[in-house]
Amino acid sequence: MKFSASGWVAATCVLATPALVLAAEQREGRPEIFTKLIECRSIADAAQRLACYDERVAALDTAEAQSDVVVVDKGQVRKAKRTLFGLSLPALTIFEGNDKEKAREEEIKEIESTIKEASPLKGTQDRWVIVLEDGARWVQTEAKRINRAPKPGMSIKIRQAALGSYFANIDGQTAIRVRREN
Repeated sequence: MKFSASGWVAATCVLATPALVLAAEQREGRPEIFTKLIECRSIADAAQRLACYDERVAALDTAEAQSDVVVVDKGQVRKAKRTLFGLSLPALTIFEGNDKEKAREEEIKEIESTIKEASPLKGTQDRWVIVLEDGARWVQTEAKRINRAPKPGMSIKIRQAALGSYFANIDGQTAIRVRREN
């Protein structure tokens, strides 16, 4: 069987991709400034260890103040994930931490909010544009009538469906398909 030059290039890329992904995952880790701080624990002499901590904590504090390092807690990560719910983004490993399995378990699969604004989609009668309290803009993707039109103050529950789609229940009504726009 003969392969053209482009065929060999394509085959090489396909075979090399898993290795590149693995190498990228192995390179990720703790920032060097944090690793150096942790290394202070291995110093036996108490005075030297304290001096090391003082120096490295000052460096970490400066890096954080200059936004070279960002420190977040789990609550802030959950809030960020909630804000990003419904957006098509690449995998952001900064939200996973060290335990990828636990990160998948904690993945947000639905949100509950209150409608801030609602208006018919321009040029349609059976589709809506809904803005939530946090400014997230969702658009109805199917022409399906809702018994009670969405209004500010109504509750809304949006959940993941199959193949990257989403369902919204407005004020407990039958679900409609929606997509996030912003």
